[in-house]
Amino acid sequence: MATDEDFRGFFAQHYERLCRLGFLLTGDPAQAEELAQDALVRTWRRWKLVRKPDNPETYARKVLVNRHRSLLRRALVEARYLYRDRPNEGYSDEHREDAIVLWAATRRLPLRQQAVLVLRYYEDLSEAEIARVLGIPVGTVKTLARRGLARLRRSLDTTSQGHTLSIKERS
Repeated sequence: MATDEDFRGFFAQHYERLCRLGFLLTGDPAQAEELAQDALVRTWRRWKLVRKPDNPETYARKVLVNRHRSLLRRALVEARYLYRDRPNEGYSDEHREDAIVLWAATRRLPLRQQAVLVLRYYEDLSEAEIARVLGIPVGTVKTLARRGLARLRRSLDTTSQGHTLSIKERS
């Protein structure tokens, strides 16, 4: 069936990219693969609807990001319940490589700011595409990006201690 072949091609073309997006959101390769697989299963279920009028890659990306947000909410509730009296463990800054410092600072951002920055600067999506993926207005995407970058700059100013690490805004 042509639909099966279309989806197989879509899967082959986008699986690795979805895994990378999942990894950037989770920091865990196993969770990233699980998110990518879940996104592709859900995309397959709606394949007849998303393959023609919409961009199936946008749909799969949106499913992945929303699934990640849902899992984070669940994990947050569980963590609050199980570790109510446990102190927060900070990030061990043993490595001084710029990428590790930047990633650690990004992981400390609120979820929506983190998602916007990853989609914008790693996935190279436009503000309009990010708005569609996250289901928020373009103005909110701009605000989240601006605030996220400002937080990263402040965080990196205090943690870099002599490292030259700059974050440049896109025009």
